[in-house]
Order: sequence, then C-alpha cells, then structure tokens
Amino acid sequence: MLLEKTVHIPDLGDVTPDSGFHVLESTEDLRFTVGKGGVCDILATGDKKVEFVSFGDSTLACVKSAIAFPTYYPVLPVRTEYPIKAVLMDLDGTTVRSEEFWIWIIQMSIASLLGNPKFELDESDIPFVSGHSVSEHLQYCIDKYCPGASLEEARGYYFEHTHREMEEIMQGRGRDGAFTPTKGVKEFLYELKAMGVKIGLVTSGLYEKAWPEILSAFKTLGMGDPKDFYDAIISAGFPLRKGSVGTLGELSPKPHPWLYAETGVVGLGEAFADRNHVVGIEDSGAGVCAVRLAGYTTIGIAGGNILESGTRAVCSHFEDSFEDILKIIKG
Repeated sequence: MLLEKTVHIPDLGDVTPDSGFHVLESTEDLRFTVGKGGVCDILATGDKKVEFVSFGDSTLACVKSAIAFPTYYPVLPVRTEYPIKAVLMDLDGTTVRSEEFWIWIIQMSIASLLGNPKFELDESDIPFVSGHSVSEHLQYCIDKYCPGASLEEARGYYFEHTHREMEEIMQGRGRDGAFTPTKGVKEFLYELKAMGVKIGLVTSGLYEKAWPEILSAFKTLGMGDPKDFYDAIISAGFPLRKGSVGTLGELSPKPHPWLYAETGVVGLGEAFADRNHVVGIEDSGAGVCAVRLAGYTTIGIAGGNILESGTRAVCSHFEDSFEDILKIIKG
C-alpha cells in the first residue's frame, strides 16, 4: 500500500505521501512486524528494494536482493558540515550518460536467452534493470520473461555482448552515443579540483565495462588519464566465471553501502568520524540508497530513475544540474 500520510523515520527524516514509499505490516523476510518488538513503522522504497524498520528512536534498513542474502544496516544520522573535503560520484548516469546502452545490453542478453532477436524490454522494467548489479538485472528479467532459465547462461550472453561492444567502442566503432559525458561535468570536476576537494569515482559496474567507459568519457572531454585525475576509483571488480578468478561485487553492489564506504574511507582516507564532510552524488535509486546507508550526505541529480524508483526521500538534496550541486558543496 502506498504511503498516505507523512511518517517520521528516525535518522532518515519525514517521508511524505508524494515520496512513492510503500507501507508494510512486516518485512519481506517476516523478521519484523509493526507493533511487535518495538517496531513502530515499516516503509519500503517505491521499487521495494530497501525496507526501513523504525523503532521510534532508531532505524534499520534491509537491502533486499533478487538473488539471495538480504542484509540489514543501521540508518545513521547525516548532516552536512563544512568545508566539504571529498565528493563521491557515480559513473553511469551521473558522470556519463550511458544507462540506455547498458539496458540495451541487458535486453540483447535476454533476447539471446529466449532465442528471440525481436525481444524488447518494457518501460516498466527500467527501474529494475539499471543501478543494481548485472546478476540482479538479469535475474529480474529471468523471473519475468523466462522463469527457470539459467542465470549463468544469461551472464554468459551478457559478457559475450559486452566484450564485443566494448571492443567495437575502443576501436572507434560501436553504438553511437553510448557514452556521453553529462552536461557540465567537466567544469564541475575542475572546480572541485581548484577547491582542493578530493574526488572519488564509484561504480557498480564490473571493471571490463566500467574502465572503457571512463576512458571514453575522458577522451571526449579532453581531460587526459582518469587515473591521474581522480583521487580514487572503485568498481565492482572482475566477474566470477568458470576458468577465471573473480572478485567480490555481485552480492555487495549498490544499494549496499560498501562501494561508497570503501571509496570514502580507504580510497580517499576520510575517517568514518569525519563522514559529514563528505557528499555523494547519484542519479539512481540504488545509488542514493547506497550513499545514504554509507552515512554520507546524499545528493540526487535529475535524469536517472530516482523519482521513478520512489527513492527521492532518501536524498538529502535533489538537484537538476552540477551547477546547483556546486552551490551546496560551497555552502
């Protein structure tokens, strides 16, 4: 049931009826129920990927998974303290407009799995095939379009299409407009540098898809080597496949907080106790939840699926442009 009145969730804030949040009697795993064990309210984001359990003076957030292992995190109080010392930025949709390209790869993967080259995703699928991990995107499509099909087979098609298209793009061919730098991002990044603010790039994308995208964007912008520019770059690592060694990434991406936490604390050296001097910028529902659960001021930027996924209430700020975001950072 959609939220019909304003509900205060401790350390998250007031969630209003226009948020798109849902009201729940129990969490999906039935661990918590309203009226029992001190539980006052249970709300879920519009896409139902994150459930917030209020105990009146504290809150737990459950990040669900299309695969397995739902995980609970404490919701931490967030405030913005100046000067801002570090900015954490998402890649897809925030720094570079590329979501349509990766949704197209998902679509082709499911088309291959179905043996139907004419298969197309529906508009209602978009919040569930962007912002999360590759496996979660594919599992969602399998559950809806080809129940019982193999996730591993779907992943095989995904990496086959990805490898081919990445090779084409790196050779100067491939899909037109696949990776387009977001308007104003170059000026924004240089202004942060001039202010002495550390910058971390954070992506749920696996290295083999994320790195060519970063290189392509920097080449377009004429900004040189991204490894020299950014103070830290974190991706979801390398895919687990038969015959090779993979790294952690498929079960711990956004909306889990770990990518942002690692970039801020390890990559940029910003202690957890100083987290209020750090902000995160995201365009997706999964992304803003990840930033918020990591304990950072969360700035949503228009153009992604934040409104469609019903996660606007997770944002500390929601802005239309980098120009507007810069005003927040400068205070």
